[in-house]
Amino acid sequence: MQLSFAPMEGITSCYFRETHAACFPGVDRYFAPFLAPDGSGRCKEGAWRDLRPENNPGGLPVPQILSNKAEAFLSVARELAAMGYTEVDLNAGCPSATVVPKHKGAGMLLDLRSLDDFLADIFSRCPLRISVKTRLGIESSAEFPAILDIYRRYPLAELIIHARDKVGMYRSRPDLAAFREAFSACPFSVCYNGSVVDNASYEAVLSTVPALDRIMLGRGAAADPALFRELRGGAPLEKEELRDFLARYAAVLESTGIGEHYTLGRLKELWFYVGALFPNDGHGLKRMRKAQTLQDYRAAVDSLFAGPGFRFGAHFDG
Repeated sequence: MQLSFAPMEGITSCYFRETHAACFPGVDRYFAPFLAPDGSGRCKEGAWRDLRPENNPGGLPVPQILSNKAEAFLSVARELAAMGYTEVDLNAGCPSATVVPKHKGAGMLLDLRSLDDFLADIFSRCPLRISVKTRLGIESSAEFPAILDIYRRYPLAELIIHARDKVGMYRSRPDLAAFREAFSACPFSVCYNGSVVDNASYEAVLSTVPALDRIMLGRGAAADPALFRELRGGAPLEKEELRDFLARYAAVLESTGIGEHYTLGRLKELWFYVGALFPNDGHGLKRMRKAQTLQDYRAAVDSLFAGPGFRFGAHFDG
């Protein structure tokens, strides 16, 4: 089974990927948070920094682009090719309310003719192999056969299917039946994504689609960084190795010189998920979220780990 770490904005930066790979080896592929170019194909410097080969000594991640403009997409793809990348992923799945109305992310599924035109243009000129990360539809997975008819016209390197519609966001139950039908109809490699958070949910996907050989983990792996190991038959996460991982990640962030405010922000974003492992310590989590300095943050974390709140086997159900 090929296991990938999903692109998660604010989480899976090069600093996180470096730390996670050192502490919890076994991820086959990391996907970098999306690049969001403007109409001219320009991206923020921080996004490029995340992808530079010198900042990814353990191996290049798969970059992702959030754009509905072919020229902007191709401009970024050419830059990536010059940096040594061989594949890029198109984000056609982000359900955010700030993205969809712009017909980006899952919003690309609102107009299938425009989606078809966009894909025709980028596939005819892109120097990289192109994969697509998609939702099953906007309001219903019943929309996916028509969407898949579009995808089938192009030589996708891979189709990553988040098995929910846009309306379901991250709350609804993944539609495994719809995913199974899509899997059987695809002429290219298919990767499953959606609420694989423990062995039970992993086995539920495999029992539905026994031939599946690719799964992407996101929110569940952000909450439990040892999840990849556990799904491969290894030991579950231990309290002290989680503590060590968080301390290493904080140290890596600090070492970049990017500032205390930024470092705190990244750590707190991760704790949005890791906090699921401390379901009985709401007071400690609130103290951590309110920390204004790294000193206060570390004191809050020490308190959390000193208490009885850590629960083995807890997970982020998302």
